[in-house]
Amino acid sequence: MTQAQEVCVVMVPFSAQGHLNQLLHLSRLISAYKIPVHFLGSTTHIRQAKHRVHGWDPHVVSNIHFHDFPVPPFACPSPDPHSTTRFPNYLLPSFKSIMHLREPFVKLISDLATTTKRIVIIQDYLMSSVIQDCANFPNSEVYTFQCCSAFTIFWFRWEETKALKLDDEDESLRPKLPSIEGCYSNEFLELMYSEDSSYKKLNNLGTLYDTSKVFEEKYLELLKNEEVSSGASQNWAIGPFNPVSVTDRKNASTESIKLLNWLDEQEPNSVIYVSFGTKVSLADEEANEIAIGLEESGVKFIWVVREADKGDIFDGESNRKVELPEGYEERVEKSGVGVVVRGWASQLEILGHLSTGGFMSHCGWNSCTEGITMGVPIGAWPMHSDQPRNAILITNVLGTSIYAREWEQRDKKVAASTVSNAVRRLMVSEEGCAVRKKVEELGVKVRRSVEGGTMHKEWEDFVAQITRGG
Repeated sequence: MTQAQEVCVVMVPFSAQGHLNQLLHLSRLISAYKIPVHFLGSTTHIRQAKHRVHGWDPHVVSNIHFHDFPVPPFACPSPDPHSTTRFPNYLLPSFKSIMHLREPFVKLISDLATTTKRIVIIQDYLMSSVIQDCANFPNSEVYTFQCCSAFTIFWFRWEETKALKLDDEDESLRPKLPSIEGCYSNEFLELMYSEDSSYKKLNNLGTLYDTSKVFEEKYLELLKNEEVSSGASQNWAIGPFNPVSVTDRKNASTESIKLLNWLDEQEPNSVIYVSFGTKVSLADEEANEIAIGLEESGVKFIWVVREADKGDIFDGESNRKVELPEGYEERVEKSGVGVVVRGWASQLEILGHLSTGGFMSHCGWNSCTEGITMGVPIGAWPMHSDQPRNAILITNVLGTSIYAREWEQRDKKVAASTVSNAVRRLMVSEEGCAVRKKVEELGVKVRRSVEGGTMHKEWEDFVAQITRGG
């Protein structure tokens, strides 16, 4: 019996874009070991994951098998750019709809159980209730994927139990940690607590993190001690999941090639890339201040200005377009100052370009790891969820970022001068140069870890675990 017949992996992602992205990248990495991967989700979200993947083409990987299932219709309200909190609570109907994947999951596992010696289920932490029937299949085993940084998970666990001893560094850091107030909605917290209850009933054999021991070894070790005491055997730092080199443009879209060609014409480290992710809607007034601030900074830029995702991103165009100052887009492009992107941008390719010298970001974990991997310093502008704590990690702990806008300022109006000053600090000041040097050095270490260092060893350990005999 070959390895492919002996073991397969079933990937069960949560439906938010960052989660889909990470587990699709993970599927690519596992499939490289000749292990078949079955990627399960709703019809809409499977299509979304494949449509937005960057750095590689999922359609050419023969041993990734997509299983898309219909779920009950859901209607999400439009994102509100004037909401008092940035958390995308409007997507809750979409999040709740995928809980109907429990029955299709059981059917898929039933089919695989008759032909496969061991079924390895890798589930997003927020999908624990969907996979709760896996105990009925003796030849299945569960591993949990955490989409957040080990740093963020550690502090959530510490606040819950206070069982782990803090060293002097963490004791001094603790007062700076943002509370979860304003990070999540109450409705989403209820969903998280419900999934946590299901998670505790699972026989979880270990936890996977999209991170690297190069920069999170301390918190991974602390978590390993805590997780072993709670029943899980170990954890693996098998990130970064994203490709660490994206020089091949053959799969790039026409829009991406246009952007990359523009970058080709710029000086090294001269362009700041600005993107706040897929779940943030900018009010027109806020967007205007950012626009003016970017132009006044004197630094060249690529700025992704798009309405936040709808529940179904393929359900027609958004009814709203963020309004910028009259003639702004044409003016900055004609003068060569910058480019405004209204659609989807290939972030990895942009960050990996030699001309990109900074990244103003919401600090989603995908963006943090991509910035570190590509050696690009971040101007941190956290918006919601785990982002405020990710910002603490990359700014206060790793020193690979400065604050463009601190979390404590989230309720204040954005001023163009604040944006301009933040861009100049990151791109042309001595402080920014020191941060760039640090993240460039860290990026080299991370890329080396992928090519045969610590990440490679973590992967070998994990693959040995899931393909073991017996």
